[in-house]
Amino acid sequence: MHDTWQLLIRNALVFDGTGNPPRCEDVAVAGGRISARGTSLDPARAARVIDASGRWLMPGLLDIHTHLDLEVELAPGLPESVRHGTTTVVVGNCSLGTAFGAQRRNGEDPILDCFARVENIPKSVLRKVVDRIDWTTTGGFLEHLAGLPLGPNVVPLIPHSMLRIEVMGTAAAVSREPTAAELERMRALLDTALQQGYAGFSTDAIPFHYLSNAPHTDKRVPTQHASLGELRGLLKVVREHDRVWQCTPDASDRVATFLRFFLTSGRLFGRPLKTSALTAVDLTHERRTWKLFPLITGLLNSKLLDGRIHFQVLATPFRMYAEGMICPIFEEFESSRQLMACDIEDADARRTIMATDAFGELFVREWHDAGAVSTFNRDLGALHVERCPVAEWQGEAFGAIYRRLCEYQAGNTAVARSPAEAEALASFPSPIGREGALLLHLARRYDRDLRWWFTVANDRPEVLEQLLFHPHMLPGFNDSGAHLINLAFFDGNLLTLQIAQRRSLGQVARAVRRLTREPAEFFGVDAGRLDAGAQADIVLVDPEALRSYDTDANRRMVYRDIFAHEQLVNRSDGVVTGVFIAGEQVWDGHDFTPALGTRQLGRPLTAGTAAARRTAA
Repeated sequence: MHDTWQLLIRNALVFDGTGNPPRCEDVAVAGGRISARGTSLDPARAARVIDASGRWLMPGLLDIHTHLDLEVELAPGLPESVRHGTTTVVVGNCSLGTAFGAQRRNGEDPILDCFARVENIPKSVLRKVVDRIDWTTTGGFLEHLAGLPLGPNVVPLIPHSMLRIEVMGTAAAVSREPTAAELERMRALLDTALQQGYAGFSTDAIPFHYLSNAPHTDKRVPTQHASLGELRGLLKVVREHDRVWQCTPDASDRVATFLRFFLTSGRLFGRPLKTSALTAVDLTHERRTWKLFPLITGLLNSKLLDGRIHFQVLATPFRMYAEGMICPIFEEFESSRQLMACDIEDADARRTIMATDAFGELFVREWHDAGAVSTFNRDLGALHVERCPVAEWQGEAFGAIYRRLCEYQAGNTAVARSPAEAEALASFPSPIGREGALLLHLARRYDRDLRWWFTVANDRPEVLEQLLFHPHMLPGFNDSGAHLINLAFFDGNLLTLQIAQRRSLGQVARAVRRLTREPAEFFGVDAGRLDAGAQADIVLVDPEALRSYDTDANRRMVYRDIFAHEQLVNRSDGVVTGVFIAGEQVWDGHDFTPALGTRQLGRPLTAGTAAARRTAA
């Protein structure tokens, strides 16, 4: 026991992550760990005392679905996560990651190839990361992480696409099945990594995740070329180690997806497999879809199958932004898929493709034929302009622009509210014809100067709350670090707390457990606790600021020097009033402290350690 505490936080309402009702307590920290909790702890023993009256105190929050694999190399403090109370992140999701190093062999550049389109990250940003990678093994990656000045703790998964590439090379990984020897090597590499402490294994089945480098731009990422037999063989290794399978179902074939879960996640093939699946959502254009997730998990987790599957839930309306046709949704169309294969920064290549009649005819046809997979509502009234050279259009829905255009082309030129709008309306082909032609013309004319947004899912608060607190779901799918200009859900955990706050403090206690101890136990890592001896990862929240926080009003585009590129982020300043990692304060509510990103505070968290087993117990 330490005679002197480095820190004493007094008079906070403490949510300890167990789900029990909160208590007014003091929390003492010594040597970077929780030293004592209780009432009326002696402030004379502390080098620093913080009065947290009126604040909530809780363990550092976990973000279980991120793509911060790249940012952790450029800014290991991960400030855009830390400011929202996140102190532990899971990386290596969706079959992508850097666990095997750069993997540059035979002229292939797999990280650029896999990440550029799937996560919509410019190749210039990706090269900044890949060029500095100096490890070649999963053990080397853990050693590398241990040497970085980490802010949050990092929980790594083994990504299936990169595992396939490691054994087969990119070209073979997207064109054939592995040989028996190659499959055995994949199993051996996975087994070694799980012995080293990797928390699990990630795959992906989203049908519009494509490679970005020629000659493979018409190929999906390697994991999607694996047979069920290959998957079962690899998952047998995961099952033996009691680790997590992170996966994305194939929305285009729901029957096949259910069968795949049925054949892999329950006890039919041995020990039940812990499965973290994307994603339980309430789609705006398919209002009954959300009901499938409780049904699926209810059956798979029943006493008959004894499964351990959780769907991840995003705790906010799923708002997605597009610049012209640069947006993940445009991978759904054969036409605009050609544009997504171009680098984000290559406007000339996009304009050349869009200018052809063949492209225009195909795009308009596809716009009006949703097909088997459709992510978004194509009602023009649901698509909103955020930025455009025509000032009058900013803040409007495309539907309003379309109606005014039709009036203008019918002869009512007085509908134009300015010379600039009149010039823009006159530039459209006349007659405009089908609604899809509107977006085609706007993309051709403005490309990335047209920025617009729409809501994919989760716009009904009552349904979202049901999903978030369902026993077979977990808050997640924040997708932090992905899609630099399209998504920003770094504050997803805070929004879970906000939803709970509207109910009761008891519901907040449940929410804290679901954001801390519950995912930590599921992934088998030592985090999310305030027990004596636990690493002192602590978050202070102002409940009144949380109550009034508006995520849409606090989402903005900023230029980040580490990327030399813009990124869409959230700003919840004042909601989280303090973040401590290993007892060191890194955020004070409005700014970061010098410790963040300069000293190693977080650590790579490995599964299967004695500490993790103690947590799970």
